[in-house]
Amino acid sequence: MKSFKIILVLAVATLFTSASPPEIYKYLLSKNYTVTILGTSNLHNWNETVGTVFGDGSVTWNADGTFDLDAINLKMQVSSIKSDMGSIMNNNTYKALKEDHNPEIIFTLNTPVKSIKAGAAATTIHAEGVLTIAGATKPIEMQIVVSAPNKGYLTFDGSQTIKMTDYGISPPTALLGTLKTGNDITINFKTVFTVTSN
Repeated sequence: MKSFKIILVLAVATLFTSASPPEIYKYLLSKNYTVTILGTSNLHNWNETVGTVFGDGSVTWNADGTFDLDAINLKMQVSSIKSDMGSIMNNNTYKALKEDHNPEIIFTLNTPVKSIKAGAAATTIHAEGVLTIAGATKPIEMQIVVSAPNKGYLTFDGSQTIKMTDYGISPPTALLGTLKTGNDITINFKTVFTVTSN
């Protein structure tokens, strides 16, 4: 019996020591991204494209093949936002977003998301973070579609509707006040993060 216990202890110890430890990988946003802002007005719907976005993240890959999204950060340059309505709307957007003092829109994940399934099939996660626009920072929750075919890259797709007035923004106008935008805007994003180190 004593010999059996010793063998059992050694077997358990071997099992734990041979298990792969979690691996932490760092990622950067690739240039293959699309971020758009959709809105309404009293005349017609409008959209804007964010031309310059920077991002980074950190992921822990677990021994069971799942991964933990530990950190994600996105910074969107306000001056790179271009409207389908031309330069007048661009300038009004920059003014409304207080671009001279707040040049970036920033999203930061503040609660890690655990045990996300990896693989080619996409999965939806609930992400909690903070969003800073025009100098105002507010908590935000959103559903994000994630896929991780391998450790080399991750994709994040999502859509979130917010109210401009929640961030102290006066909805911009154009055409001498003839065009008045609605308070709600929807931010759509499709992003790819590629691994840089582990």
